[in-house]
Amino acid sequence: MHYLIGFLIALAVGLTGVGGGSFTVPALVLLVGLTAGEAVGTAFLFAGVLRLIAAPFYLLGKQIHARYLWLLLKGAIPGLVAGTWVLHLLNKEAGNPVVIILLGIVLAASSSVTFIRRVQNPSFASKNQRWLPWLALPIGVESGFSSAGAGALGTVLLLNYSEMTPTQVVGTDLLFGLVLAVIGSAFHWTFGSISLPTLAQLLLGGVPGVVLSLRRPLQLLLFSRACNWYGVAAIRWPKDTRRM
Repeated sequence: MHYLIGFLIALAVGLTGVGGGSFTVPALVLLVGLTAGEAVGTAFLFAGVLRLIAAPFYLLGKQIHARYLWLLLKGAIPGLVAGTWVLHLLNKEAGNPVVIILLGIVLAASSSVTFIRRVQNPSFASKNQRWLPWLALPIGVESGFSSAGAGALGTVLLLNYSEMTPTQVVGTDLLFGLVLAVIGSAFHWTFGSISLPTLAQLLLGGVPGVVLSLRRPLQLLLFSRACNWYGVAAIRWPKDTRRM
C-alpha cells in the first residue's frame, strides 16, 4: 500500500508540481494511521525528495523563472515558519482530533481554490510585483500547517498572474515547493515528527514514479487539480474525531 501511494503521488508531482502535501497528508492520516504532525512532517520530506529529483530536469530545460520564484519565496518563507509553529503548538497532544479537523478544513479549502476560474491577467506581476510576496504569505502559512499549498496554490497564483507558459509555471512552482519542503523538513526533523519507516516505503514507490513522469509531457494538470479536492476533502471525517 505504501509503495503504491508513493508511486501515484510521485507521478502527480513530477507531471504537475502539485500533490506533494495535498495528496500525501490525507493518505498518511486515513490509510497509514499517522498522527497529523507525523503526516505533515513525513509529507514535507517526501515531497522534498521528489522535487529534488524533478527540479534539475526543469532547470536544464530553462523552465524556471527566477524573478517570480524570488517574489514567491519572500512572502512564503515567513508564513511557512509561522504555520509550522502553530501546528507544533496545537499538536503537542498526539492524535488531537481538533488538529485533524483543522488540517482537513485547510486542505479542502486550499484545494477548492484550484477550481476558481482563471482571471487571465498576466500583466499583473510586471505592474504590481510588490503584491506577489503578500499573496504568497498565506500560501506559506498553509504549507507550514499542512505541508500542502506550495504546489496547488502556487500553481493557481502563477497561472493567473504571470505570463509564463504552463510548463514554466510547473517548473517554477516545483522549485518553490522544493525550497519550502527543505525548510519545513528541517523544522519537523528537530520536532521529531517524521516517520522514517513510512518515508522509506513511500520513496521506494515514489522515486520510480517521479522518474517515469519526467519522461512524458505535461498533460495532467487539470486532472490533478480536480483529484486534489476530492482526495483531501475526505480527511474532514476521520475516525479519530469520533472521540470528541
